[in-house]
Amino acid sequence: MEKIIKPVKRITGEITVPGDKSISHRAIMIGSIACGTTKVKGIARSDDCDHTMNAFKAMGIGIKKDGALTIIKGKGLNGLSRPLGPVNTGNSGTTMRMLPGILGGQDFEATLTGDKGLLKRPMKRIVEPLCRMGIDIEAHKGGYPPLKIRGGAVKPIIYRMPIPSAQVKSAILFAGLYSKGETRVVEKFKSRDHTERMLYHFGADIKCGAKAVSIKGGRELAARSLEIPGDISSASFFIQAAVIIKGSRVKIKNVSINQTRAGILDVLVRMGAKVRVINKKKGFEPVGDIIAESSRTRGITIDSSMIPAIIDELPVIFVLAALSRGRTVIKGAGELRVKETDRISSMGYNLKRMGALFSVKGDNIIIDGVDKLAGARLDSFDDHRTCMAMAIAALAADGESMIKRTETVSKSFPGFFKSLDNLITR
Repeated sequence: MEKIIKPVKRITGEITVPGDKSISHRAIMIGSIACGTTKVKGIARSDDCDHTMNAFKAMGIGIKKDGALTIIKGKGLNGLSRPLGPVNTGNSGTTMRMLPGILGGQDFEATLTGDKGLLKRPMKRIVEPLCRMGIDIEAHKGGYPPLKIRGGAVKPIIYRMPIPSAQVKSAILFAGLYSKGETRVVEKFKSRDHTERMLYHFGADIKCGAKAVSIKGGRELAARSLEIPGDISSASFFIQAAVIIKGSRVKIKNVSINQTRAGILDVLVRMGAKVRVINKKKGFEPVGDIIAESSRTRGITIDSSMIPAIIDELPVIFVLAALSRGRTVIKGAGELRVKETDRISSMGYNLKRMGALFSVKGDNIIIDGVDKLAGARLDSFDDHRTCMAMAIAALAADGESMIKRTETVSKSFPGFFKSLDNLITR
């Protein structure tokens, strides 16, 4: 599908965004292995979360929708049943990387597969620690999916993360639920902590420090009710649109402002953007309303220590940097190369077509700001975040743009373009 995008005068209004996709995945997974009925309000409507739900349905868990509620009939840590065939995780890297930790504690064998894009994404980073825990996990040649997991006895380990990754950390913590003893994960830079927060909420024996988390196995989890806050990754596109388009002001309600995830807000403030959070609330995840207004922004240096907290927002940060005064340097962004596409390559290709000054040196990205981008023929490369970031760039460009393969937004935000249209003044 191709979409024509024309420049706009401004965007204004108040919106909500879909439930946080990362938190939604975890609610489905943990609810399925908890004892009793978990009721979750606001699970993200996305292809990825649907694949996680379908994976647990294939293993005997009752999951149904009742309006905004998702009702999960959990069967405890060892209540899953052997699936009748390979479990299809679609294009969901979160499902493929985190689910093996749970499967490692079951008494059956299961195979996880996915679509052709996911089969090209590396899985060695979960295979290595899970094998150290005694889990029999077999990857395709070179460490790629499909993954075959044979559940059994799980051993506790101390694991020092070579690269910050919430998905890898989560897989290890999930496996730790089934071990006899304490599993500890140590990080150089703290990655997002949604799994730790939710495991604690469901009653796990878990302790969290500044750069380490430990979990003791053998304790059953108890069903809970919870509400998923809005996804800050989805909100970031509207925030950036308001900042770069003159005369704009947008309010996004009830968004997750978890510190390990909301680095985008810190980056925006450092760049001089008029962005603030109001109506803050505490819960199992902190939330608030975000207000963004048009601003003149400046280039900054983003250190590699910040990357874990902004990894999903980097594509739209590239757009902001392209329209900011001076130079932006983003260090240590190599993790973007192993997403749904190589996002450094996809964003560089598109932004250069629009006249941006974008260069790459190893894992570092250098962007020199320009006064205006030009409309162009663009390509999503079948990547939802590349697609949405370039849609925002196109709104602020001189002239009409066309983006190829826009159906990819259904991976995380099926209603993205409709939500955007509701804010636009032409």
